[in-house]
Amino acid sequence: MDFIAANTPLIVTLALIVLTIVIIGCALEGFRIWTKHRETMVDVLAAQTAEKAAQYAAQHQRLEQRVQVMERIVTDRGLGVADEIERLRDERPLN
Repeated sequence: MDFIAANTPLIVTLALIVLTIVIIGCALEGFRIWTKHRETMVDVLAAQTAEKAAQYAAQHQRLEQRVQVMERIVTDRGLGVADEIERLRDERPLN
């Protein structure tokens, strides 16, 4: 009993050191998991962004083709197009 009583500060100090090591280990593991999750989220966001960029590029391409068709119509048919547009505008019912 005297051995434990005499070494109580040493035992408490060792217990605190072990407890501190365990807490630091748990904190580091939690940080590692959090970092891995953040990396995964960045990858997912990058993939979504790339997909949206591809969709916008395809839409832009379709619009570009439509503009080219309209330019061809206007340059090939001349002023008759303006009259045709006005005629269509007049025929459209107002809501």
